[in-house]
Amino acid sequence: MKGIQFVTDEKGRKVAVQIDLKKYGAIWEDFWDGLVSESRRKEKGIPYEKVKADLVKRTKRKP
Repeated sequence: MKGIQFVTDEKGRKVAVQIDLKKYGAIWEDFWDGLVSESRRKEKGIPYEKVKADLVKRTKRKP
């Protein structure tokens, strides 16, 4: 596949991949977003009202 190259170790096992970001950058961003989302799946969320209140506090502090 053009734009994709596998890096192998001394035994010929695939250990990494190089991706042409000019060609596949948008697809890579979608893939990366999925990985980040999956890694945060078990994190506790912050209620919207708390986030909103914190933002309001921050903007009121600025002169």
